[in-house]
Amino acid sequence: MPVVEIPTEKWKGKIREVTLGGGGRKTVVVGGETTLPFLHFEGEMPNRPVIAIEIQDCEPDWTGRLVSAWGDAVKDPASWAKAAAAAGADVIALSLESAHPDNQNTGAKEAEASVKKVLDAVDLPLMVFGPYVAEKDNEVLVAAADAARGTVVALGSCEEKNFRTIVAACLASGHVAIAKTPIEINLAKQLNILITDMGLPADRILMDPTTGALGYGLEYTYSVMERLRMAGLQGDGMTGLPIMVTPGEEAWRQKEAKAADGVPEAWGKIEDRAIIWEAMTATSLLLAGADVLVMRHPKAIELVRATVDKWMAK
Repeated sequence: MPVVEIPTEKWKGKIREVTLGGGGRKTVVVGGETTLPFLHFEGEMPNRPVIAIEIQDCEPDWTGRLVSAWGDAVKDPASWAKAAAAAGADVIALSLESAHPDNQNTGAKEAEASVKKVLDAVDLPLMVFGPYVAEKDNEVLVAAADAARGTVVALGSCEEKNFRTIVAACLASGHVAIAKTPIEINLAKQLNILITDMGLPADRILMDPTTGALGYGLEYTYSVMERLRMAGLQGDGMTGLPIMVTPGEEAWRQKEAKAADGVPEAWGKIEDRAIIWEAMTATSLLLAGADVLVMRHPKAIELVRATVDKWMAK
């Protein structure tokens, strides 16, 4: 039989590595790739993608099927963090949803208390998200940064309209910034430049390019993420950073994950369909270059983890 030589691409760049945790807590390292996702014959993928399980500091306004998957744990962030750890989380992603002005409009004091409760409950690395309202993000994320001093947490979102405050908190407390931009490669690169110009090293930045769910802009998200990854592998230091995405949030707000009645029979049972919608969104984003997946449903997480196990096998 003739020997078939597989053509390979040799990249001159490398994705930076970012570390979360430490300070007596478990540590995860993401990034470090010298090839496109899972092409082990072409380069190195030294760190497997990690799954962060989203929890909130108040009972979530999620569809009933998703809430019931976590039971009474959703009533307390510490209990929820423990349940997420038991479900196999690599990282806990705490959303300070109660701080939203349309929710409870809580502030710095409550944010600090929630972060400390979660840190006391589990020894996993932590990501902390504000309510995506710039003024409130500034208030609660600065408090979260101070509460988590001594370990490395990722703070988001750090956007063009508030990056100075979030970066200052990261510099003061030794944390990682989650740089969030609309789905556009040049905007992502520009924000990374602005952040590093303030003195935060590039190995303390995660990129959040904003993502879409399966059937809701996923193909455009995929193309932008792929371009970011290829630019980084070609040697562009301001795009060669690990990517964080939120397939759980995106998938579970779509009709296909919520509607049980009035839909075509071919859609199948809602119980299976909703889980598959999150898992398919997540695995697609992995193939586009995602290093951190923020997910919600335990069964979707099981499916994705099994898929990563297969893809990481050399």
